[in-house]
Amino acid sequence: MAGVLIALGVILGLFVLLALFVIGMYNSLVRLRNQVDNAWSQIDVQLKRRHDLIPNLVETAKGYMKHERETFEAITEARSKAMGAQNVSDVSKAEGHLADALSKFMLVVENYPDLKANQNFLSLQEELSSTENKIAFARQSYNDQVLFFNNKTQMFPSNVIAGMFGFTKRDFFEVETAAEREAPKVNFS
Repeated sequence: MAGVLIALGVILGLFVLLALFVIGMYNSLVRLRNQVDNAWSQIDVQLKRRHDLIPNLVETAKGYMKHERETFEAITEARSKAMGAQNVSDVSKAEGHLADALSKFMLVVENYPDLKANQNFLSLQEELSSTENKIAFARQSYNDQVLFFNNKTQMFPSNVIAGMFGFTKRDFFEVETAAEREAPKVNFS
């Protein structure tokens, strides 16, 4: 009788340890998933800021650049698509196109010395530059969190728990366009 009780105690102890292990893994996966979601929301905040700055920048430039209609339309269209993107992949692509349009816009600005000297424009340009840096940092943080989460969901034994509870791999926020991969051009004129 004592042997049976000991065996039941051992089995119960193993069951409790297994339950604690599963709970620990599950909670770890939830924490990592929430960190990924938080990191994405940080990107979203910075992208919203960028989207809000662009119309002001364009409106300031329009008074000086009356013959650059195509440039303004390209930025407006790219901004609209970026604001409407729904998932990480679509946002990444749309933001790449927006960055291309902004880059072309900044090249056109070089032809308008009065605009380059306008204090409003310079201030907006500085805010946009600062926002671009914040987006880069937020993107890096997001990708770090995705890496941790994806590792946890794909490595044994946590992959078993991840599969049981529906935790799936997340997409990285990747550079989509060749222009974003190029080194920036510095111009001191």
